[in-house]
Amino acid sequence: MEIEIIRHGEDEVYEAACSGCVESLNALIEKDPHILIKLALTTETETPLHISALLGHLEFTKTLLTHVPKLAKALNSFRRTPLHLASAGGHKEIVQALLFAYPEACLCRDEKGRIPLHYAAMRGEVEVLKELTHANLDSIYLTVDNGFKETVLHLCVKYNQLECLKFLVQLVRDEGEFLNSKAGSDAGMTILQLAWMRGQIQV
Repeated sequence: MEIEIIRHGEDEVYEAACSGCVESLNALIEKDPHILIKLALTTETETPLHISALLGHLEFTKTLLTHVPKLAKALNSFRRTPLHLASAGGHKEIVQALLFAYPEACLCRDEKGRIPLHYAAMRGEVEVLKELTHANLDSIYLTVDNGFKETVLHLCVKYNQLECLKFLVQLVRDEGEFLNSKAGSDAGMTILQLAWMRGQIQV
C-alpha cells in the first residue's frame, strides 16, 4: 500500500501519527485546539488518520476520531479512505472504530474501483471481512469497478485466499447466481473455472 505525505506546516502531527504517540498528539491539541480541523480542511493527501490506520495505531486512531470524526471520510491521493488502509492491514479494532465513525466507507471505491472489502479479501484478513460484512452485507455484491468487474470471490481465488473464500461462500451459499458469476475474468470464467485453471484444488 503506497503512502505519500505532503506537509502543511503541521509536521508534528504527522510524526505523532507515524509513532502512534497519543501523548504527543494531546500536547499538540492542547497547544492549538484547532490543529486537527485545520489539517482536515487543508490536506489533499494522507491525513494523520490514514497513517495511524495503516500502521495499526489503535489508541491514536480513536483519539483522532474523538476530536474530528469527519477524518474518517477523507480520501487520499489514491481515493482511499482510512478504512481501505486498515482493512488491507488487517487491523480489526481500527476497522471497528472507523466503521462506527463512518459506516458508509464500506462502499467507497478507490481509484482502482475497489472497496475496503476487496482489500481485506486480497490480503486474507478473515476477521476484517467479518466486520465489514456485518456492517454492510450488500458490499459483498459490489464488483471491482474496472474493465474486469471482478467479484470478491474472484479476488479470493486470484490471490489464493482460501479461508476468506470459505467465509464468503458461507455467507452467500444461497445466492447461486452470484456464486456462478462470470464477472471478474476477461475469459468470462466462474470462480470454479478460475480455480481449476489455476490448479487450486482446495478451492
